[in-house]
Amino acid sequence: MPSLSMPSLPRLICGRFALDLSAPRIMAIINLTDDSFSGDGLRGNTQAALRQAETALEAGADLLDIGAESTRPGCAPVPEAQEIERIVAAIEALSSLGAPLSIDTMKPGVMRAALLAGADMINDINGFSAPGAVDAVAGSPCGLCVMHMQGEPRTMQHSPDYADIVAEISAYLSGQVKTLTAAGVARERIVLDPGFGFGKNVGHNYSILKHLARFAVDGLPVLAGLSRKSMLGAITGKAAGERLIASVTGATLAVEHGARIVRVHDVAATREALQIWRACADAA
Repeated sequence: MPSLSMPSLPRLICGRFALDLSAPRIMAIINLTDDSFSGDGLRGNTQAALRQAETALEAGADLLDIGAESTRPGCAPVPEAQEIERIVAAIEALSSLGAPLSIDTMKPGVMRAALLAGADMINDINGFSAPGAVDAVAGSPCGLCVMHMQGEPRTMQHSPDYADIVAEISAYLSGQVKTLTAAGVARERIVLDPGFGFGKNVGHNYSILKHLARFAVDGLPVLAGLSRKSMLGAITGKAAGERLIASVTGATLAVEHGARIVRVHDVAATREALQIWRACADAA
């Protein structure tokens, strides 16, 4: 099992911010979608997003991750114009809150619009593999979350299959990092996400969690997003809205196994759990 100690790492450059990753950081989910799997979609309501963001920051969030297109299994794509409208309105409303704003999108057009509006980070479930995605982000100072996904959201859970899931995901992430750095992206802008639930079955997801430290390709930091996901419900039998304990446990285990950022719905509970984790890590 990985050591409890968390050595100092280079900061993650995120647009206006430089995020110190020597301690685990919490990314709060701000969901503007109409059809979120977790039932917390704000349907594009910018004022509701502002209130939710303020609450998350008061509870201890370090970053805000804003998404306007559901990527749950079987979801339908959102028109790019609608996604841009909702994202830009949210960035304008939240930009003065003093926290990095991450935008969850896989569309290069949305990436460009978000960066023009002042986004600090782009979180791409497609790993910047879409045509034009690398060009959309390479010239900016934004942070980049490179995620692995097998397939695409509408069909990714039909029959996910791997010969060696850890090796295959690591190889993909390594390849995308090489592509980004070849385009001039500084390594200090990159964080890696193995993609819990994106083209993975329950067994795959727990293998990823167990071996999470191995996804720190070339020493880059790892982000883990398993909050309220079906991998938790498969074990507990609880519906998405009833997975608080499982989600907090999952986030703590992710940090224990090497994650530097955890992407969560329940900020306050996660912060308390990580405070206990930190106290244990720092004990003599």
